[in-house]
Amino acid sequence: MSSNLNRRVGAVRPSHLMFTAGIGSLVDMPNFSVLVRGLDSWNYSGVTDYDIDEPRLRAAVNRSLQRYGRGQIDQLRAAPWLEGGDTDPRGFAAQGVGVPVAPFPQWLRCTACNILAAVDSDEFAFVNTNPRAPHEARFVHDCKRGKPLAVAARFTLVCTNGHLDEFPYTAYVHHGRPCGRMPRPKLRMKDHGGNQAANVTIECVACGGKRNIREAMGEKGRRKLPQCRGRHPHLGTYEPNGCDRDPVLMVAGASNQWFPLTLSALALPKGQGGDIDKLLEDHWPELRTITDRGQLDFMAGLPAYGFLKEFDADAVFAAVVARKQGSEGPAPSAPEVQADLFGPEWDALSGPVPTPSDDFALRQVAVPAHLGDFFSDLRQVERLREARALIGFTRLDAPDPESPEIATRVELSRGRQRWVPASEVRGEGIFLRLRDDLMADWVARMEKSPQMEAHREAYGRFRVNRKSDRMTSDFDPHQGWPGPRYIALHTLSHLLIRTIALECGYNSASLAERIYAGDDQNPRTGILIYTAVPDSEGTLGGLVSLAEEREFERIVRRALADAGHCSADPLCSERLPHDPEDYLHGAACHVCLFVSETTCERGNRFLDRRFLAPLSGEKEPVLTPTGLLP
Repeated sequence: MSSNLNRRVGAVRPSHLMFTAGIGSLVDMPNFSVLVRGLDSWNYSGVTDYDIDEPRLRAAVNRSLQRYGRGQIDQLRAAPWLEGGDTDPRGFAAQGVGVPVAPFPQWLRCTACNILAAVDSDEFAFVNTNPRAPHEARFVHDCKRGKPLAVAARFTLVCTNGHLDEFPYTAYVHHGRPCGRMPRPKLRMKDHGGNQAANVTIECVACGGKRNIREAMGEKGRRKLPQCRGRHPHLGTYEPNGCDRDPVLMVAGASNQWFPLTLSALALPKGQGGDIDKLLEDHWPELRTITDRGQLDFMAGLPAYGFLKEFDADAVFAAVVARKQGSEGPAPSAPEVQADLFGPEWDALSGPVPTPSDDFALRQVAVPAHLGDFFSDLRQVERLREARALIGFTRLDAPDPESPEIATRVELSRGRQRWVPASEVRGEGIFLRLRDDLMADWVARMEKSPQMEAHREAYGRFRVNRKSDRMTSDFDPHQGWPGPRYIALHTLSHLLIRTIALECGYNSASLAERIYAGDDQNPRTGILIYTAVPDSEGTLGGLVSLAEEREFERIVRRALADAGHCSADPLCSERLPHDPEDYLHGAACHVCLFVSETTCERGNRFLDRRFLAPLSGEKEPVLTPTGLLP
């Protein structure tokens, strides 16, 4: 809804507000763009069913916010919504409840006369006469050519500290000085077209001064831009002394203008981490005093703490120790917190099959006989629930798992907020586990191979190049290297996802992956492929049926057969990063392995077909048993 007129201007899915265009980002409407405002402006009046109960995720959010010195949250909230917004567009549900937005950029250009002015000037009027068609909302200019549409001027200023500001058109066209004729002169913006960057002229109507926006582009253009004012328009704040980072000219809606910082967790059954996390959340003041196992047993014998008898004492004591170490030690980064969430999920997926619940149902499936040398476990995840939370965002620099320290996180609210926005999806999936001995033997042989060493060195160059202007004395270029186990599992996951999408009708963007590779101290060999969209495609049983013996063997064989060739070969099969190259994939491309950004947990990095199937000219052993290769 528009912040000043309290009108609906459009609608988006909850997942859109989490991953595509959430707080602080720009959302393109048909006739203008809007900025999603901070949590201080969100209104839940009249909304009751918004709490998402997932203790593991709530605890993880608090651990992550600890890194930024923020207070602890009590809730995960879904976006405010009331039924009736479409059926009664003049009612409270349509005009009183929703996610608040504001027009941005707030400089508009008339499509007829090219007048350029701010939205709060007297030049433009907001029109939205049909409450049943919010997509028709628009700004118009009352000029001699009728009331033509006014569109957003598309240039903004962004810096790596996460600030976003309007482009200073008036100051720019006058080279930093005021106009000699008028204090607030009219401007015109003329787009000359062409295919070489922007070719837009800003002209002052009062004094006739002109300047092309091209002068502000590139490295040289940055020196002609003013100091960053430290503006966060989603919060309505400025830094008192400005910002020490140089602003960058950017087109509104550019893909690197907003990156979400999120955490996600699967709802787990009782005894697999979910209830223990809730226990710690509800009784932490008492449990934090426990220092040894005997003290826990004594406490469980007291009438006031009888509820402790419902839980495994070893699991509770381990969880208390882990939480105390996390709160007293260095604050973890979001990728580290997300990795910690994977541990209980692995235990639930690979351990004894639990009693089914509304949120989690697992069924053991026999591994096809011909795949027994490759897989040790195969399970149908008939029901699962994934909760996701947005804890901040970045601009220009993505919150990369490989370099979590490079991006500056931006807050979602001005003051202390007791909740963060969240969403949840229900779906199904397939969990598969490779043989531990097969993986261990392959890792031992491949870890020091020239191919794997090339990947590792490229990762180090990537880290150095990505962080070249912020190097520190203790910088380790190979910190966070996922290792050969992850690359093999990740590559296999993508092969299976693409085969499922091609052969079984699933859209690959409807699927997601979770790779359980562990580390050297706690190696794991699991892959979870699951539906990750809140619509009917993810809940009809189509994915779990693929784990049946005949279907699963056929899909695996076709996936491995496809790994041996690509229509982009030999360019794809010969690709391996060598100095000075720093890309993070080998024999992989959009034809054979890449999937959508919403599907892959690592942005299509750490992929290489040569580790699963022999490619032409390759002599190193592959992970796949010979009997499964064509």
